[in-house]
Parts: sequence; structure tokens; C-alpha cells
Amino acid sequence: MSEQLTLSAETRERAGKGASRAMRREGRVPAVVYGNKEEPLAIHVEEKALVKMLSTGHFMNSVVMIDHPGGQARTLPKDVQFHPVTDRPLHVDFLRISEHSTVTVNVPIRFTGEERSRGLKRGGVLNAVRHELELICDAAEIPDEIEIDLSKLDIGDSLHISAVTLPKGAESAITDRDFTICTIVAPSGLKMDEEDAAAEAAAPVEVPLVGEEQSDEAEEG
Repeated sequence: MSEQLTLSAETRERAGKGASRAMRREGRVPAVVYGNKEEPLAIHVEEKALVKMLSTGHFMNSVVMIDHPGGQARTLPKDVQFHPVTDRPLHVDFLRISEHSTVTVNVPIRFTGEERSRGLKRGGVLNAVRHELELICDAAEIPDEIEIDLSKLDIGDSLHISAVTLPKGAESAITDRDFTICTIVAPSGLKMDEEDAAAEAAAPVEVPLVGEEQSDEAEEG
């Protein structure tokens, strides 16, 4: 289960680009807490603390308790805006949730069993179509990651969401199709060998017409 994080915050008295730029110069990141039928709350958080949480790789699918002067808010991060050049966080959106809210989150995928996969042993290459799964689950039971076992896959095999055992209480947010998560593709050298063999097998075989063989023999004589 994803861990619960705590982030200290101060309320913002001023809004606007100028005020936000001043906060960032002081090492603070503007943010907003919204949802759960309550008024939006404008806050700012310490950039260093936020960056540390972002570096865990689980920030976007973790419950974050926001400690602010007015109390505490249970939230789920919904969006982080980054500077296009420096990658510094510029703004964060937090969604208020109750302890057992049903939430939609993107959970990272971790592939396992590579050393036992026949396809990878034969030189196949893992083509990860998805690196995370969009899941619907209880806010108190958000998984850290979803393990995908590759041990039974051979070259040319694909693994779909229907073959994945999700944690109890979690379900895929995409239900209208059995989407592909990954495939094991042939290496380029093997692809060329297979294509050449297929082309050779499909090439037409010239069969001499009746009488041609005798005619050729006569000319040689």
C-alpha cells in the first residue's frame, strides 16, 4: 500500500503571478487544495520538501496530509506544473478526499521475471506499451506499484490487462477494451532472418512446361 505523506503549508494571502514569483524566489511553491464540497484553499509549501516527495516516484499515488494554519486536509496530488527549462515545480493541485474515498490514480508498473522469460533469453526485446495503470480504488488502499510477470512470455507474445491480477478492491479505470500492457518483440537480426525465410518460402517455383526439358537436351546434344 502506498505510504501516507505529510506536507506543511502556509496559507496564501495574495494571489496572482507577481505574488507567486515572489514566493518561488523565497523557496516556496504555490498550491491549491480543492474538492470535497469545500471552498478552495490557496497555500504555499516548501520547495525542498516537495522535491523530496516528488523524488520518491510515488507522490502522485500517495495520500498527502496537508498541515496548514486552519487544520489538516487529507488530499491526493492531481497535478504538478514544472518549469520547462529547470524542471523546478511551479504549482501543485491537491484534491481533498475522505479517508475511504474512491479515487482514480495512476500506479507505476514494475516488470519482473525477466531472467526467466524465454523470449528475452532468446534475444527478444521488451516493448512496454504502458508504464503505469489507471486504477480505481479506496484512498486508504492505493498500491505503490503493480508487478507484471514476464516469465511466461516468448517472442511475439503480448500481455493484456485481463491477465493481470490487481490488488483486492482495485479495478482498471479502462473497461471498454482488453488493452495491451507489453509485448516481447523479436530482435532486428531475427526479424530479418524470419522475413528472408518467409520470402523464400513464398517465392514461385518455376516448373518447366512439358517438352521443354527434351528440347533443352536436344540443343545441348
